[in-house]
Amino acid sequence: MQSSTAGTDDKTRSFSSQTPTRGASNAPIPPAIATGTPPFFKPEFEEAYQYILRHYQVPEREVAVFLPCSVHKPYSTSPSHRLFDRVISSNLPEERVHRVVFGTCGVVPRELELMYPYASYRYMLGRSPDPAVHRSFLRIETVRLEGYLRKTEGTYRHRVAYCLGEFREAMRAASARTGIPVTLVPSDETIAACRDPAARFPDGSLSREEYLEEFAAVLRGL
Repeated sequence: MQSSTAGTDDKTRSFSSQTPTRGASNAPIPPAIATGTPPFFKPEFEEAYQYILRHYQVPEREVAVFLPCSVHKPYSTSPSHRLFDRVISSNLPEERVHRVVFGTCGVVPRELELMYPYASYRYMLGRSPDPAVHRSFLRIETVRLEGYLRKTEGTYRHRVAYCLGEFREAMRAASARTGIPVTLVPSDETIAACRDPAARFPDGSLSREEYLEEFAAVLRGL
């Protein structure tokens, strides 16, 4: 990718021409990406990530809140993100917060949620039975988070990641590699106290009351 102004303008036009306009009923919607193929293997996700990393000007905010990507798109309209937004808005003024989505999508500021290909895929990592896919996700996502943390090192004062499982592992690894602190919520202690080894997802859901209460408490303390 070129770093010249012309290259930047071309890349911006390339992405914006594929980006639906919020609220426009006749906006072009890219074809859905195949459900069964992990998005983190797809070149369009790497291209979008590189655009964000190299060219997108991330807004300066005091607090970055990293939220896991959702099956429902756009992310902000999903039941999980609506729930997370209520917690965030109840505990921090909006002007202090920047929401960033991460996970199988890579890492994307949520204001870009309609940019191709972020609104055009459907995938759940937890349903993959292949250990190699999970190892690949952790490797790729750690690198992408590491790049974003380095890019925004001077952009935020605080970073909070509300996450479980492999998303959490990737964020923890990226924070360790960069030396840039990220507060992981819920805490390891809370997860351990709530864990059900017999459940399909032993750590449960981020909609769990105990997790949400801790999320709110951490945000209030910032």
